[in-house]
Amino acid sequence: MNAENRRGIVMMSAAMAFFIANDALVKLVSASLPTAQLIFVRGLLTTLLLGGVVLGSGLAAQWRHMLQPTVALRALFDAGATFTYLTALFHLPIGNATAINLSAPLFLTLFAVFLLGERVDAKRWALIVLGFVGVLLVVQPSAEGFNAYALLCVFATLLHAARDLLTRRVPAQVPSLIITLATACTVTVLSGLWSLGGEWRPMGSASMAQLAGAALCLAAAYHLLTLSMRAGDMSVIGPFRYSGLLVALLLGYLLWGDVPNALAWGGIALLVAAGLGMLHSERQRSRAALDAATD
Repeated sequence: MNAENRRGIVMMSAAMAFFIANDALVKLVSASLPTAQLIFVRGLLTTLLLGGVVLGSGLAAQWRHMLQPTVALRALFDAGATFTYLTALFHLPIGNATAINLSAPLFLTLFAVFLLGERVDAKRWALIVLGFVGVLLVVQPSAEGFNAYALLCVFATLLHAARDLLTRRVPAQVPSLIITLATACTVTVLSGLWSLGGEWRPMGSASMAQLAGAALCLAAAYHLLTLSMRAGDMSVIGPFRYSGLLVALLLGYLLWGDVPNALAWGGIALLVAAGLGMLHSERQRSRAALDAATD
């Protein structure tokens, strides 16, 4: 394994751990603060933190890259995903929300088919169907136990997939820190506007400490994810996205006593199997293309 892939694996695994830690902290805070206020305060802290890092790195002069169409559009998709995913997370077990969010690679493949005209063979279509069966088992949209927040989480996953697709289209000369800062600024501004018409509550020291910790985790996760998406072979790095599910299930059990039911466990297994199968198929396809090019 080359050094780029090893670095990408480490960054992807660390990014997922930081994302789940952030999710757990904001889910704890959501018991005492309104959603808009929570996202705004966390976003403001994240923006200040990232702004300081950008200044310290000597990248401030490149702030105009934040206005590039792909960077700005990526930030908007990420902001939409943030609002919808966190709203869903506050009403779902963290393990279930994370499992649904891990269907993003399946949506990426669908985007490649319908937006980029990519051809998909029968095996990959079967994996897509398998993955969506897994999503349904986790969501469990039955007449009795229907939870609209699970469907909102699916929509957030669509937005995350669109964000990842756009990440690959950002010009290579745009620093990853600038991309990350653009996202944080967009989330902060939009959530600030949202919070103007909503309720604000006093924040105690415990809530501020949790939000500061969430901001630190989110800044690290944003940056590490962007780096991992731009380095190495995604068919090698991508499977390590699923390491976040183990962290989410563990924290869900330790903090809230959440244990997925039998159907949800089955759905999680199908989602992981479909995602890994999709990445394996992509690796084989890339190898075949490389072999054909060298013949």
